[in-house]
Amino acid sequence: MSASVPRSYELISGDDDADRICAAIPDSACRHAPRNYLLNVLNGAASKLAEQVAGPRLVLPWILSSTGAPAMVVAALMPIKQAASLLPQLAVAGQLRARPRRKGFWCAAGLTQALCLSLMAMLLAFSDGPVLSAGVLLLLVLFSLASGTASVAFQDVTAKTVSKGVRGGLLANRALVGGLLALACGLALQGSGAAQDQAILLGLLLAGAALWLLASLAFAGIREHAGATQGGRNPLAESRAGWTMTVGQPIYRRFLLARCCLLAVELAAPLYVLLAEKRGGVGLLGLLLAALALADVLSSRLWGGMADRGAQRVLAAAGVCGLLSALLLALLASTAATPAWAFAVPFLLLGIAEAGVRLGRKTWVVDHAESAARMTASAFSNTVSGVVALVLSGLGLLALAMPIAPVLGVATLSAVGALLAWRLPERAEIRDVSS
Repeated sequence: MSASVPRSYELISGDDDADRICAAIPDSACRHAPRNYLLNVLNGAASKLAEQVAGPRLVLPWILSSTGAPAMVVAALMPIKQAASLLPQLAVAGQLRARPRRKGFWCAAGLTQALCLSLMAMLLAFSDGPVLSAGVLLLLVLFSLASGTASVAFQDVTAKTVSKGVRGGLLANRALVGGLLALACGLALQGSGAAQDQAILLGLLLAGAALWLLASLAFAGIREHAGATQGGRNPLAESRAGWTMTVGQPIYRRFLLARCCLLAVELAAPLYVLLAEKRGGVGLLGLLLAALALADVLSSRLWGGMADRGAQRVLAAAGVCGLLSALLLALLASTAATPAWAFAVPFLLLGIAEAGVRLGRKTWVVDHAESAARMTASAFSNTVSGVVALVLSGLGLLALAMPIAPVLGVATLSAVGALLAWRLPERAEIRDVSS
């Protein structure tokens, strides 16, 4: 291993304790740990930037809203993304469990996401109206199925290649680097003329596709040792195992309840876009993109350090941020004289809340589930969240009667989720269960 790799690891991670990165992973994986850490950060920077510049929480809703798609279609983007990525994960976990190495699943998923964004760009260039809306929704389903596969594989590969105690910092650095790049991209969009809007939106989709390719190459370079393959279960058995885990282990049940409430934070962005898009063109889109990116930059170190001390604290604090964001947006949207730039503030708070929810729930499962239970705990919680996402898609119906109503629903669920997360114990372990 090159001498520059450990130095680069120390610079990016801020960790000068060489033993800590190997504290909870096999000795066979320790030699590659700094290199794996750096490649994981590169993978995260590329994928996080791709999510910002061509994702369903901001840019895709903006594209559909600006081309005249109904509010229900725009509001459905994040529920579709969450449901399609989360619901199949029990089946995915069963397949991954039978493979000693799982990084290939992430790489295949990344390539699929690149293809989907490329096809969306073609639709934007050559179609409009219902054809564009239907095509984007269908491709988003495939995109999200791939995202769900990548999510399960990522948590297992990370647990095998990065030690507990630095995982929260790893996730934070992924968000930090990606956020800085997205911030630069958002600022570059400032001052864009209206005549360039479609060309810029098309360019964002193609840039997202290229970034998913880069992320796949980075993840392919991670040195993953062979893991356990015993205990593989089919989806039905995996479902029974997850249900038994939920019924028999109160700590896991409490986590599920908190996560389902805080899911509102992760679904909120398109609802915010519906209230903001009419106030400006691509220049405002760039400002909101910069706000979400700045949120990742500001929150990455905060959430990462807090997660390594207790991920439940991150979830609770993120819920409070989501509550404040929703209340502020409702206030601004109800005032006709509100300047367009002011909408960046609730988007900033929402971005901070989203980052906290994502980092907190991932770190909590990795830290509190024993090795044999990790994929089942992650996949079952994701599948339950997928069902809840479909239920919460009904928030879009409220927008037909009163556009601010869905945002007030987000505020309520964020508050409840924060209270539930605060009550999660700091020290407990989720155990594996027999099928």
